[in-house]
Amino acid sequence: MSGAAPEVSILVVEDSSFNRLVLKKRLAELGYTGITEAVDGVEGLAAIERGAFDIVLLDLEMPRLDGIGVLEALHAARGAAPPVIVISALTEMEKIVRCIELGAEDYLPKSFDPPLLRARLGAVLEKKRLRDLADQRLAALEAELESARAAQLDLVPRDFEAIAPPGLSLHAAMIPARQVGGDLYDAVRLAPGLLLAAVADVSGKGAPAGLTMARTLGLIRAAAVMLSAGGAVPDPAAILAQANDDLSRENESQTFVTVVLAAIDAASGTGRIALAGHEPPFLLGNGTARVLTGLSRQPPLGTMEGFPYRSDPLALAPGEALFLFSDGVTEAEDGADGFFGRDRLAARLRDGADAPPRAVVEKVLEAVAGFAGGAPQADDITVLAVRRG
Repeated sequence: MSGAAPEVSILVVEDSSFNRLVLKKRLAELGYTGITEAVDGVEGLAAIERGAFDIVLLDLEMPRLDGIGVLEALHAARGAAPPVIVISALTEMEKIVRCIELGAEDYLPKSFDPPLLRARLGAVLEKKRLRDLADQRLAALEAELESARAAQLDLVPRDFEAIAPPGLSLHAAMIPARQVGGDLYDAVRLAPGLLLAAVADVSGKGAPAGLTMARTLGLIRAAAVMLSAGGAVPDPAAILAQANDDLSRENESQTFVTVVLAAIDAASGTGRIALAGHEPPFLLGNGTARVLTGLSRQPPLGTMEGFPYRSDPLALAPGEALFLFSDGVTEAEDGADGFFGRDRLAARLRDGADAPPRAVVEKVLEAVAGFAGGAPQADDITVLAVRRG
């Protein structure tokens, strides 16, 4: 055996003292010395609970709790149980099959033939080593993705009181479906009384969508700053056009981004809004919630370089609010092939049509979560509300 063999921790669960003695001797001959003994399944489970073992050699027939009972308990616990080799007579093949169905790795005849024992132990321990290595790499990857999620969430603004000009109030939230998502929202005060607000959705999910999300956010901000130089009021269409040209160049992955972008003057409530393949927003106020209609429908960013995007006029009366969202809201699923849909969203928005933006956002997210009822989130969810007065 290799020099690493003594470091292997083995649990022998066997009621026969003679078999335990023979097996312990065979293991020692192969270089395995880290052996713990248990006389039945009850003691074996207690030993597994107390300590970490690299492998368990488990007898089938034992008093109090037999081998199948041990495996059933380990299977029901769904924990990180050590690999198990069943010790059996060749006449117990039906039970051996049941043990393997319950998660046993292999079986070992009670002859304890040294070459066979060496081969079975070596194969199972190698599989365990590879599983442990995979688990370590998965844990490292998950840690990196969680770090990327935190970094992505740091990209979007959260100090809404500092961003919103006097006369406007603002709140937004983003819930990625995975550690890293492809949705984004943004809110930027471009001048003392001018607010730029956006919600966007990158095609796809995960890390590639997250990278495109960060790139899109940077392009929109850069275009907005450049076009507002010298106090000019940037047209959302011009901002989208610049971002689109950059995203469309050498877009071999054919990734696209849907966007709704609005520029609002806090004093007058007037502004402009542009859609690029995105859901039209809702207008809230006086107990009503209605979809903004008549907006120019245009392709998403990244699909066609040089596209002449257009914007449309926007006006918020005192007390009215604009509600932007990604399709992760309307396409949220309940686990039974049902979607949250626009009608449920409109009904929820009517209930809080005159509430502050934070309350509007939180109530919509609560309604979506309640509808899903614990079903896995299929898409990123992003919402933004801005109210005048």
